[in-house]
Amino acid sequence: MPAPIRTRTRFPSSWIFSSGASPARGRRAMLRRGIPSLTVAAALGMAAVMPAPALAQETFPSRPITILIPYPPGGSADMLARPLSQKLHEKFGQPVLLDYRAGAGGTIATQLLARAKPDGYTYIMVLAAHTINPSLYGKLPYDTRTDFAPVSLVATLPLVVVASPALPQVKTLSQLVQAAKAAPDKITYASAGTGNTSHLAVELFDSMVGIKMTHVPYKGSSPAVTALMGGEVGVMFDSLSTSLPQIRAGKFSPLAVTGSKRSSVLPDVPTVKETGVADFVVEGWYGMLAPAGTPPAIIERISQAIADAVKQPELRDLLSGHGYEMVGSTPAAFGAHIDAELTRWAKVVKDSGATVQ
Repeated sequence: MPAPIRTRTRFPSSWIFSSGASPARGRRAMLRRGIPSLTVAAALGMAAVMPAPALAQETFPSRPITILIPYPPGGSADMLARPLSQKLHEKFGQPVLLDYRAGAGGTIATQLLARAKPDGYTYIMVLAAHTINPSLYGKLPYDTRTDFAPVSLVATLPLVVVASPALPQVKTLSQLVQAAKAAPDKITYASAGTGNTSHLAVELFDSMVGIKMTHVPYKGSSPAVTALMGGEVGVMFDSLSTSLPQIRAGKFSPLAVTGSKRSSVLPDVPTVKETGVADFVVEGWYGMLAPAGTPPAIIERISQAIADAVKQPELRDLLSGHGYEMVGSTPAAFGAHIDAELTRWAKVVKDSGATVQ
């Protein structure tokens, strides 16, 4: 049980004593005015023994909130987090700061969250890589299942298979497969980092169609897209939001999307399943986590604020225009999603043989 808070309360003299009155006369006057001293004392006593977390929750939030972003600015997580943070700022009246801590497949930022004080002021926007890393890395500095509290599955986003100017002859997914079979290991593909969804989605695809392309990892989606634009690599299974501007500008050739259905922003581009690769569905997702031990009442409040934000037409229209499907789930639903993804990606990592030490 938390230790009681010891307080000393001073009242303005006008509340108790009239001008020139003695303390004793003031107390008598207080009683004459019908203010029972025992009730006052009881009220002060209740405030003194009220647990600190309960007092803190009454005024939450009373200072800025920080959301860790495990990738560089300009990527798909950033594109989602910026407008969402603005909506949360409007909701709570406190600044919502984005702290970019890229590196090591997102594990640097995730470790910072695991060590953060569970007071409701620090969160992280995680991607599917969060559930890939436990199988990919030999040892993590945190426990993916027990060191975090799920808050909300914010959105999903399919990947899009794009070919760079280095492969002008590749305009369809079938043509990519044919080119890769004709020259094993010669076609290179970019990813946002080893173990990222943009990496393992290709490993899964290669295993299903019987080809082998050469992996070139980058530190985030934005530099990978830049390399693709320059023709340094041939293809990429990229988050739709970050490649969409280049597709619209005619710089990338969209071959397929990896979701279960066609994207509303690329209605003429088929899914991978439609091209004949049965059961291939890979979607990126974005969710909010808090440190384990964060008060449930605060988690529920943030989760509900996210759910309310993603329903607003302004935010929904903005992000759907970049290919995002807005969700805004409950903490329990997001926790179940994480469990399912941990199981799914463990098999993909094992089958691909991918490791990071």
